[in-house]
Amino acid sequence: MNATSAPGSAGLPRRTVAAALVAAPALWLGVRAQPATTRVATPAQTEGPFYPVQLPADADNDLLRNGTLNYRGGQPTWVDGVVTDLDGQPLRGAQVEIWQCDEHGHYHHPGDGDRADAAFQGFGRVNVAADGSYRFRTIRPVPYTGRTPHIHVKVKLGARELLTTQLYVAGDAGNARDFLWRNLSPAARNAVTVPFERSADGWRARFPIVVTT
Repeated sequence: MNATSAPGSAGLPRRTVAAALVAAPALWLGVRAQPATTRVATPAQTEGPFYPVQLPADADNDLLRNGTLNYRGGQPTWVDGVVTDLDGQPLRGAQVEIWQCDEHGHYHHPGDGDRADAAFQGFGRVNVAADGSYRFRTIRPVPYTGRTPHIHVKVKLGARELLTTQLYVAGDAGNARDFLWRNLSPAARNAVTVPFERSADGWRARFPIVVTT
């Protein structure tokens, strides 16, 4: 037997087998070390209408309860998701805000004549969890003159505003007529348009948010 061959190596020189055994873990680790796929940032959209002139005293994540008042209108909905950066890492320390009109299309804002139902909080804010998750209790958004159903969303990190956008209802007939939704690219539409699905206690929409830090 050739002194440079090992039994069971199909005649391969020992040095070749040894080199392969050393290289294999290195190659495997090299694959594992590849960076995660870079995500695409959630597209920005206009802020108005109507970000609060003054934040309400009750500004938690439950928009169906404003102080001692309980809102009975609309279709109760959970909106939740995870806020990450472009590398997919949770954005710890961030805040997510939402605001929207009540079931009759009115905002808590002087520009809307302050006609919104007092029981509907209309605005909410929540700190994301360590894993980047957030959750709101609100109503399924409704249309009003000139606009398809939507929820306004803002992400902040400390004093910085990282993103202002709008969340749309997948499959809503009004989307194609809405000037803001229509002006988005197909990819951008997909990023801000999500299904609202039936759940045990109303509706649920999952809205993942990717921000540039």
